[in-house]
Amino acid sequence: MKIVAIVAAGGRGERLGAGLPKQLLLLGGRTILQRSIDAFVSSSRVDEIVVVVTPEVAADPPPYLRSRTKPITVVAGGIRRQDSVAIGFEATRDDVDLVVVHDAARPFVSAALIERMIDAGLEAGAAIPALRARDTVKEVAGPDDTARVVTRTLARETVVLVQTPQAFRPQVLREAIRLGRAGVDVTDEASLAERAGHRVRVVEGDPRNIKVTTPEDLEMAKAIVELTEGVHGPASTRIGAGYDIHRLVAGRPLVLGGVVIPFPLGLEGHSDADALCHAITDAVLGAAGAGDIGQLFPDTDARWKGASSLELLGRAVTLVQSNGFRVGNVDAVVIAEQPRLAPFVGEITSKLAAALEVPAGHVSVKGKTHEGLGEIGRGEAIAAHAVALLRTV
Repeated sequence: MKIVAIVAAGGRGERLGAGLPKQLLLLGGRTILQRSIDAFVSSSRVDEIVVVVTPEVAADPPPYLRSRTKPITVVAGGIRRQDSVAIGFEATRDDVDLVVVHDAARPFVSAALIERMIDAGLEAGAAIPALRARDTVKEVAGPDDTARVVTRTLARETVVLVQTPQAFRPQVLREAIRLGRAGVDVTDEASLAERAGHRVRVVEGDPRNIKVTTPEDLEMAKAIVELTEGVHGPASTRIGAGYDIHRLVAGRPLVLGGVVIPFPLGLEGHSDADALCHAITDAVLGAAGAGDIGQLFPDTDARWKGASSLELLGRAVTLVQSNGFRVGNVDAVVIAEQPRLAPFVGEITSKLAAALEVPAGHVSVKGKTHEGLGEIGRGEAIAAHAVALLRTV
């Protein structure tokens, strides 16, 4: 059984008036797009993800679309949403059993809703999540908001408000896309599937699964994050500590915090031996009670030979996220007699923040010497200490 999620994030979000695509706006330290991606990365039912973004984002995808524990394909979208979904579908392979289509602008999609949609899609061939209308529903007509009048009142028990993710068997979605390319213009793939003659099952949606379209929606989304993840909500914190030391040897690049630092010696190790990333990785894993770097990426495994420790840190972050944690901040110290770390701290902080999926201001890196004492003071090794704070969601 193979299930692929298509996340549509190719729009410009002009109604929001934010000056950049709404899916790239931050909500509690993560972009709206990243929150949507995280939900599908965390789902044990989803095998691969296709993300359809603007051409600018496709040309230089952010780290959360590259360093993940499950395959992510990033493609540039089309003019309309249905064009973008069609492009995303083309990026899937023939061995797919179900395709789940989600709007990136819905950042609070839950694991339970994803599960319901997958089950319904596999059984019915096409399924959508929807909420019952609670208010009286009227159809109106008129040239603008000031001149519209009621044309009829609809029976609200027959009306639902549709959400995403929507789930389709590949053949159903293929026929729907073919109809769309023939000139039918709609707002979701289910509408195309209906017109193609397929019955679409309706599944109970989630009131929290809001779509961020207007400034008012964005304020509501921020309030949800504050209530569920912020200091005034029910979230709690966990703290972890990490330490690592590596010997300096000739013939190796010196990598610290994902940055190659010009120096005649490098750190010895199975991976790139980035002691700073190793210490932070252990701090993050320790705070979540998720083991340590040696358990996850053992030096007996050939897969991690020469691996980027920054990428391993990103994998660890994804793991703790799947366990219900988010990184709050990290404080780290690199202890080295040489070289001086100060000229590289800005770049190191930026790379670490991207891997940790936090703002750069939530990462602190300091360089200290060992005052000539011991193997570090003699220039034989470099060590790093780190403390990480995680927030439970």
